[in-house]
Amino acid sequence: MKIKTIFSFFTLLSFILFSGCSKELEEYNKPAIYWYSKMIQSASQNNLEKADDYYSSLQGEHIGSPLLPEATMIMAIAHMENEEYLLAQYFFDEYIKRYANSNEKEFAEFMKIKAKYMSLPNPRRDQVLINTTIKEGEKFKYSYPYSDYFSPVDSMLTNLYLADASLNKTITDLYQRLDKPRASKYYQHVNPQPWIRWQEIDRATAPWYRAWFEGDGSESWYGFLVPDTQSVVSRNSVKFDNNISTNTK
Repeated sequence: MKIKTIFSFFTLLSFILFSGCSKELEEYNKPAIYWYSKMIQSASQNNLEKADDYYSSLQGEHIGSPLLPEATMIMAIAHMENEEYLLAQYFFDEYIKRYANSNEKEFAEFMKIKAKYMSLPNPRRDQVLINTTIKEGEKFKYSYPYSDYFSPVDSMLTNLYLADASLNKTITDLYQRLDKPRASKYYQHVNPQPWIRWQEIDRATAPWYRAWFEGDGSESWYGFLVPDTQSVVSRNSVKFDNNISTNTK
């Protein structure tokens, strides 16, 4: 009798579990407002992974729904507020490509630039993203010269130009320490910014636990370990031509 009771208990428990799973699997073929409401509820609870799933269902089952533009913008801003900048860029890009009219496009493009800018807490690690953001910022200023967002974009661009120039200067100094004058000379001419007065610039300082490995921008504790051979040169290094002076006087 006891064994029969235990067996019945496990049978009931299994039924409850599988019923819950099947209920989850039956979440399809719902009205657009259902998916939209679920997405809003999950986003308000900061469960963005679930909100993304509901957004995908809304987009998949109701590709022409008038709720999609607003839902896309909500997800973009929600990810940005949660510091998930890559996902924010994706949703802003979707909004720009599919839903934005001429007035809405300006705001969405500004927010996309801001998301890229905010995703650069350590500029030394992604020079490609710096340059991409600079190009998009300059394009925005050209396209919307009278925009309310012109000044914020201009301020971000100033910081990005400073970051890019600082990174190039760091690379120049590195090649000087490695006794590679041609490489150092090349990086002195990469995107020069004559308006920068370096004596008036306070370089960003890294926390001690990161500076221990990355250095302060001028030298690193492990510099003596770097071999003075061509093996340290990146596969993306340029091939120098005769137009670049090799005079090291």
